[in-house]
Amino acid sequence: MTKVVISAALTGVLSTRNQCPAIPYTPKEIGEEAKRAADAGAAIVHIHARTPDGGPDWKGETFAEIFYEVRARTDVIVNFSTGAIGVPPEDRVAHIRDLRPEMAALNMGSMNYAIYSEKKKTFYHDHVFANSFKDIQFFLETMKKAEVRPEMECFDAGHIGNARPLIDMGVLAPPFQFSLIMGVLGGIPGTTRHLVDQVDSLPPGSHWQVIGIGLNQWPLVAAAITMGGNVRVGLEDNFYVEDGKMAKSNGDLVEKAGRLVRDLGREVATSAEARAQLGLDATPRPALFASPHRGEG
Repeated sequence: MTKVVISAALTGVLSTRNQCPAIPYTPKEIGEEAKRAADAGAAIVHIHARTPDGGPDWKGETFAEIFYEVRARTDVIVNFSTGAIGVPPEDRVAHIRDLRPEMAALNMGSMNYAIYSEKKKTFYHDHVFANSFKDIQFFLETMKKAEVRPEMECFDAGHIGNARPLIDMGVLAPPFQFSLIMGVLGGIPGTTRHLVDQVDSLPPGSHWQVIGIGLNQWPLVAAAITMGGNVRVGLEDNFYVEDGKMAKSNGDLVEKAGRLVRDLGREVATSAEARAQLGLDATPRPALFASPHRGEG
């Protein structure tokens, strides 16, 4: 069985320091968290850009600074996000075109995206997350020209099926890389039964990882390890190492994932091993622009 590639989703776009003090905002903080995650065993870091006060940021120069800060500390595989609500497709993918990270997230379908409070009987972040075939095709064509691997994020079974016409058109070519995001309201439930069904629906030979939300992350990580898959952890998805114990960094979550990998009889892939296993170039992509420090964080 192959080694397990651990990804760390460092910051997300909605989580704040009011919820978890360890959430990084500035490029320097994100670079430092990338180093902590890599030192703990992460081969890939998945990154959203944030403003200094924690809002979402889509400026190319911010992503350039992040890339610079990460590469100044580690050769980990860099995966930039393209997911956003209310942002034009051109702005969602410009940093991928210009900076050419090794990998970029690609949302494979539309969905209702919300957080519901049973205690308060109300919805938070109640949005329609729109990703039309036209937009997905545009993202794929941009990534192909930039030689960036699309990491296909699937929040439901139908999102996996959305890959089929794109494969038939020749817009999407192997090796296919899927992320199965489970437990988001509006998407597929986060259970092992649903994970098995998702994996069985993938095109043959696909690379895949599971992304569980909240504390339910851990049983899904264990299931994916035993099924031969890869895993993603990190503060974007879950704040807690265990019930009542909040992580002090992304490194804490990666360390636990690594322990589970070894306890279940598999090995953790280094970033170099992950590049070979996933069919990426052996040489880490450099930060194309040496962005000056702004003294943040």
